[in-house]
Amino acid sequence: MNRQLKYTAAAYAIAQAFVANAHAQDTTRPVAEVIVTGNRFIAVDRASVGGFGEASLFDTPASITAIGRTQMQDLSIRSTTEAMRFDASVADAYNAVGYAEQFSIRGFALDNNYSYRKDGFAIPGDTQIPLENKERIEVLKGLAGLTAGIATPGGIVNYVTKRPTNTPLRSATVEVSERGTLYGTVDLGGRFDDRRFGYRINASSADIHPYVRGANGDRQFVSAAFDWQITPDALLQLDMDYQRKAQITAPGFQLIRNEVLPTGVSPKMLLNDQPWTRPVKTKDSNLGLRFEYKLAPSWLATVAANKHWFKRDDFTAFPYGCSNEGAGYYPGYCSNGDYDVYDYQSTGERKSPWGVQAQVQGKFATGMIRHALTVGTSYSERHDSFGDYVYDYVGYSNLWHPLVTPHVAATRVTGPVFERRSDEERALFAQDIVSLTDRLTVHAGLRHVQVKRSEFVDEATGYVHSDDSFLLPSAALVFSPARDWNVYAAVSHGLQHGGIAPMQTTNENQVLAPQRSHQVEIGAKAALDNGINLSAALFQIRQGLEYTDAHNTFVRNGKETHRGLELTAQGKVTPALDWSLSLMALNTRQEGTSQASIDGKRVTDVPAFKSTAWVQYAVAAVPGLKLDGTWQYSGKKAFDVANTVFVPDYHVFGVGASYGVKWGATNVTLRARAENLFDKFYWRDVTPELGGYLLPGAPRTFRASAQFDF
Repeated sequence: MNRQLKYTAAAYAIAQAFVANAHAQDTTRPVAEVIVTGNRFIAVDRASVGGFGEASLFDTPASITAIGRTQMQDLSIRSTTEAMRFDASVADAYNAVGYAEQFSIRGFALDNNYSYRKDGFAIPGDTQIPLENKERIEVLKGLAGLTAGIATPGGIVNYVTKRPTNTPLRSATVEVSERGTLYGTVDLGGRFDDRRFGYRINASSADIHPYVRGANGDRQFVSAAFDWQITPDALLQLDMDYQRKAQITAPGFQLIRNEVLPTGVSPKMLLNDQPWTRPVKTKDSNLGLRFEYKLAPSWLATVAANKHWFKRDDFTAFPYGCSNEGAGYYPGYCSNGDYDVYDYQSTGERKSPWGVQAQVQGKFATGMIRHALTVGTSYSERHDSFGDYVYDYVGYSNLWHPLVTPHVAATRVTGPVFERRSDEERALFAQDIVSLTDRLTVHAGLRHVQVKRSEFVDEATGYVHSDDSFLLPSAALVFSPARDWNVYAAVSHGLQHGGIAPMQTTNENQVLAPQRSHQVEIGAKAALDNGINLSAALFQIRQGLEYTDAHNTFVRNGKETHRGLELTAQGKVTPALDWSLSLMALNTRQEGTSQASIDGKRVTDVPAFKSTAWVQYAVAAVPGLKLDGTWQYSGKKAFDVANTVFVPDYHVFGVGASYGVKWGATNVTLRARAENLFDKFYWRDVTPELGGYLLPGAPRTFRASAQFDF
């Protein structure tokens, strides 16, 4: 799609949003009214990720945060990366500009196949997950074995889809950011003349010019959601979306001689900068269906299904190693900044997960004891197809004096694409929330999971098959010492597929066997009358340690244990001053490998302490004007499993402002933000994957937007 066509499509979509009300507006009316809105950051107090239905965060014995649609608007959040900055328990995990958004929670890297959910169903996290049609982002921190089945022990990120509105919704936003990124989106909702039917339409387009020079691209998105209230007791919901994105990705840096951090580099540098560089192209679409039926006043039956399609053509001028100094460094760059360049191509990659879940929920009493019971079953499949990739040495370049290298011959293309891996997951689950007294509640649940996998090894071996079954119990005790306080203790089991051996290892692309994880957590939550909400959790999570050993083989050996303390608080100091705070202190240890270079060392890419603070002030002297500021801190992080190199800690500050006015019949909100206000250079993300890479944080960036609601 050429640039003119992209701009035309975006402008047309935004214009259509205005047409519906254009004739109803008095265009001669001056801008005379100011919109004064209350704080919207402290608004989401319910989530569905902690159980089998939407529930109060205060009553859920788990550590959960949720960021809603209005919060995302107020903070100009356009991606999950921007949203996760406000939760200290979440960090980047090889989150490269122009590629997939990848994260860790409580120090555990999330699984791209199972840790990201859309309305509870697993979707691939291999590209930017669109937020335009999402009502909120929910983050469950800790094991999700009971509710999600397979997921990494850090937790899951769940995206809740927007639903049709009962009143007409017409909203449009335009924004300019970074080095000239242009973005436009519309949000339309309401009911048809037959009010049993509702609709929600979202569309957006972006011409992407990020802070990394040359990592340009474009993105288009469209979605639709419909409701049909068949009878007062029966509701049918349908949603669908499509996204196309093409963007040049920005690879990370490596250590000099695999020993020391590179210096004199900039986050604006693009190492994937060759005349033959091509963008990573992704297409993904989704279809969701949900049917609810009220069996009785306190009983609800639900059947839901979801199907996802993902396709990617992956291209990179990949920087790896140094062949121009001595015997070479693999990984690592030369002392003078030289690095080898490989032409990487993997086209036609496909993932197609789908799932279905049925459950019945009800409330009843046995004498003085009250029950909230859920029983259900689920089934899901995932099919991954890809070919043998191209990874050919084509020359070398230099960090500070870039060189042009040739690309591979036109005959070098990705090998035949066919299904290499498929998974099946069958589950039965039950949970009973038992209120023994008004102050004491027991949450007890059990999930039986059967996991089947078929995986292609090589031409000689063919496919190998596995079939495993697991029981995943979960129990929690909640005590309410006062009306506005809850304390809890919980024990849970998790299950995750083994890691996939990285490229260039001796067992490349092979998946380790599934493994269990175990968690113990105690916590406290408060919802005080003065508007302050508090949540604290003390936890320990343990699982097998996976890493690439000295023989360049990806293995599971020993254990990694994460012990931590999380604290979140938010509230109002005065009617005009709002604040929020998120803290995490985390102690991680590797043990049981019988290797002195690893045992007792910290887990990579995990700070011992991280915090995020946000404050907002409504300026009384200028009605409609709000100012806010953010402060993020991260402690130092280990680069490698042997802890020979650490990246230093950092502080990053940001500021923002919004001003609301009424223009005729249209509410207009103007926003502006500056991130990394003091232009601090820092390493935000380090990973041992692919030999070890370092990704710098964004430099000082700006954005300005206008939102129109009418």
